[in-house]
Amino acid sequence: MFLKKLSLINYKNFDSQNLEFDSKINCFVGQNGIGKTNILDSIYHLSFGKSYFNPIATQNIKHGEDFYVIEGNFEKNDREEKIVCSLKKGMKKIIKKNGKAYEKFADHIGFLPLVIISPSDRDLITEGSDTRRKFMDGVISQSDKEYLQTLIKYNKILVQRNSLLKYFAANQTFDKTTLSVYNEQLHGFGTQIFNKRVAFLNTFVPIFKEQYQIISGGNEAVSLVYESKLLNDSLLSLFDSYLDKDRALQYTSVGIHKDDLNFDLGEHAIKKFGSQGQQKSFLIALKLAQFHFIKEQSKTTPILLLDDIFDKLDEHRVSHIISLVNDENFGQLFISDTHAERTENVIKTIHQSYKMFELGK
Repeated sequence: MFLKKLSLINYKNFDSQNLEFDSKINCFVGQNGIGKTNILDSIYHLSFGKSYFNPIATQNIKHGEDFYVIEGNFEKNDREEKIVCSLKKGMKKIIKKNGKAYEKFADHIGFLPLVIISPSDRDLITEGSDTRRKFMDGVISQSDKEYLQTLIKYNKILVQRNSLLKYFAANQTFDKTTLSVYNEQLHGFGTQIFNKRVAFLNTFVPIFKEQYQIISGGNEAVSLVYESKLLNDSLLSLFDSYLDKDRALQYTSVGIHKDDLNFDLGEHAIKKFGSQGQQKSFLIALKLAQFHFIKEQSKTTPILLLDDIFDKLDEHRVSHIISLVNDENFGQLFISDTHAERTENVIKTIHQSYKMFELGK
């Protein structure tokens, strides 16, 4: 699978842009602020129906305009596939595949598997559990549509349960029978999600550890540890145990929406005890493991986006990542960098076709 053509209208800082790509390596170079990352983000947008960097859709419309359109022509399994994402202010976003609009955006997830490595990935280490859950859910969802649908159902019932708890507090009333209806539904969906997360990590963690050892070249022990109260108790039992707390807080304080994924170096959290180099290696290994996992599960080679990695990583890590595209296991690669000469010198060390795009000229 690869992206052949990309057209942008009013997306972020572009009036319009039309690009044709090499099937292997494509490099966007130019000064900061010229739009390199925005092009990568538009490719991400075609895969996930949203921006990687700005979740507020209307803020991706070019300033002074009232709509944007992103159009991509892909080749997948020897077939032409045309994806169009568009948004007009005051209206719902539209995603079309070959001219037909999706009724549910979730149906598009996984059709164009993609992995991005970016400086903002550091949020996975520094931010709260929500960021790591989204990473885990995102990886699973790209190759398991049932998981994504179950997650959507769980979150919908969760909102309803939280509204009921607020209603009880506001009206100084309580109806355990009504609450138990939501508990049963959350238990069913939550248990399915929990079991799939456990199964995912059983497969994913060994891949991650292998990638870390390759990238770091060291013998440090790293691990991803799933933190969930469902490891020791059922969700129905937990709802009973946390009932008083939930009523006091007026929201659901326990469940798979509170799970976390601990990033450990040895027996300690990498956030506190890992050096910058160790943290960078950890994150790259995490993303490359994501690449290999999705490739194996979906039987499609994901597109790989490398955003601004030359300025953020040392030469050893960059060279390693770039050399990976020499491996036939990798497909199309998109790179952004501020220095054209530096990028081209690295690309020339491998024997693949490539195309350079100098923005701002």
